[in-house]
Amino acid sequence: MHAHRPRRRFGQNFLVDRAYIDRIIQAIDPRSDDRAVEIGPGLGALTGPLLQHVSVLHVVEIDRDIVARLASQFPPERLVVHQGDALEFDFDTLGPGLRLIGNLPYNISSPMLFHAAKFSSAIRDCHFTLQREVVDRMAARRGGKTYGRLSVMLQYRFRVEKLFDVPAGAFRPAPRVNSAFVRLTPHAVLPAPARDERVLAAVVGKAFNQRRKTLRNALADYATAEELSALGLGPQLRPENLSLEDFVRLANAVAGRQQ
Repeated sequence: MHAHRPRRRFGQNFLVDRAYIDRIIQAIDPRSDDRAVEIGPGLGALTGPLLQHVSVLHVVEIDRDIVARLASQFPPERLVVHQGDALEFDFDTLGPGLRLIGNLPYNISSPMLFHAAKFSSAIRDCHFTLQREVVDRMAARRGGKTYGRLSVMLQYRFRVEKLFDVPAGAFRPAPRVNSAFVRLTPHAVLPAPARDERVLAAVVGKAFNQRRKTLRNALADYATAEELSALGLGPQLRPENLSLEDFVRLANAVAGRQQ
């Protein structure tokens, strides 16, 4: 089959370094009865090795040429191909206990993470290769410059573990930035349950949209200085000073007033 030309509009950078492929498979530790789902399989760098371990692998791929290539390489009873946009895919249709895997295109990484979070009750774990900067933001703790909306909203749903870096040279074509491999494991019990998750998302988004402002100014639409103080949140603090639990406490107070 002819060589596939990477398409910029799909953000295609294909993992080719065998050492990192082996390291990723070892970290995932796939088993025969796993319900594994690969997002954006590309040229099959992980697909083939995964099929050496799992009985059936589902893949979600938007590129029709790659879909045709995969169909010619692997039998349909082993590889189930779902052609379409992963950002619109309903992962609930595949059942519970899903193991999501993928080298996610940089141009959809954050939207894909938020989309996956919607299905956390059906997910056992996620293993993704992402831009290193994104992984650092996902795993960040309060007080740092990388701590923000992505940190809070993903840590609300998942335990985030950065496992190792993946250099740009491990891909073809090589991206301009380095990557990292990360594991997301849904919390069995939410560490800080929100009364209304939509309110939590709105409050966190508003706070970090103007992260250099104080809470008094950034969240003026949601709470007065007096209300913030009553919750133990100094009005002069900045959003990066608040923990996940702080944001949930604030969002729960806002949701309570709206009822």
